[in-house]
Amino acid sequence: MNIPRSFSLAAQYVLDQWIPPALRDTKWVMGGLMRIVLGRNARHYLDFKNQAFALSDPEFADVYCQINDASPLQGETDLNERCAEKILENLRGATVLEAGCGRGFLAGRMARTHEVTATDIVLDESAVARYPDVDFTAANVEALPFPDRSFDTVVCTHTLEHVQNLQQAIGELRRVARERVIIVVPRQRPYKYGFNLHIHFFPYTWSLQGYLGYRENAVICNLGDWYYHEDVEQLTPDPTRSAGNNENVRIASARQPA
Repeated sequence: MNIPRSFSLAAQYVLDQWIPPALRDTKWVMGGLMRIVLGRNARHYLDFKNQAFALSDPEFADVYCQINDASPLQGETDLNERCAEKILENLRGATVLEAGCGRGFLAGRMARTHEVTATDIVLDESAVARYPDVDFTAANVEALPFPDRSFDTVVCTHTLEHVQNLQQAIGELRRVARERVIIVVPRQRPYKYGFNLHIHFFPYTWSLQGYLGYRENAVICNLGDWYYHEDVEQLTPDPTRSAGNNENVRIASARQPA
C-alpha cells in the first residue's frame, strides 16, 4: 500500500501531540494500537529501542529484513514532495550517492539527470529491477565502501534516525562528499513506542545541530521534515587511509548556500 508521506506526517502529529505522554509511552496502550495496525509484526517494533544498540551488524540488518514489508503504513518513500523537490534543486556536480536509498524512489528521480549510486543496509530487489540506471550497493552508512571525495553530492534521507552510531554515519557522509551533503530527518518527538524503528529523534533544529555541529554555510528548514544541506571542503586525502576512516574532514565556512 502506497501511503503518502503527508498522511503519515499527519498521523505522527496526532500520535505525538494529541496523546498525553503518560499514555504515549505506555506499552499496553501503544502495544494494543500497534497490534491492531501491524498484527503479529508489532513485536518487531515494541522492544526494538531496548535492543537496538546491543545488536551486531548482521542482527541489526536482519530486523530490517523481517519488517521490510510488514507495515501497512509504509509507502513508496518516506520523503514528502517538498523535501524531494528541495533535494533535486540543490544537487551539485554530476555524481550523487544516496546513502540509505530504501525502495529507490529518490535515487530513480535523481538518475534522470545525474550519475547515481545508491546504498542501503538491505537492498530492495524490486528497486534494483525498477531503476536500472542506478548503481545499487549493499552497505551500512556507518562504513561506506568508497574512497574519500567519491561523489559530488551525498544525499541521506530518513536514515540517520535509524543508525546505531550517529556520529560515525555523519562522518562517513562528509568523508565521501566532494561538494555537498544533503540530509533529511523526521521532525519527531522521542517516545518509546512507535510505528517505526527510529532510535534518534530531532524535534527541534538544535536537536539536529547538536549532532551536525553549527556551520555558517549550512541551510536547515522545516518542510514537514527537517531539510539540511552543507557545502564541504576536505583536506587532501591520505592515500594510506582506508574507507570508513573519517579523519581530516573539515567544513568550509566561506561558501554561501544556494
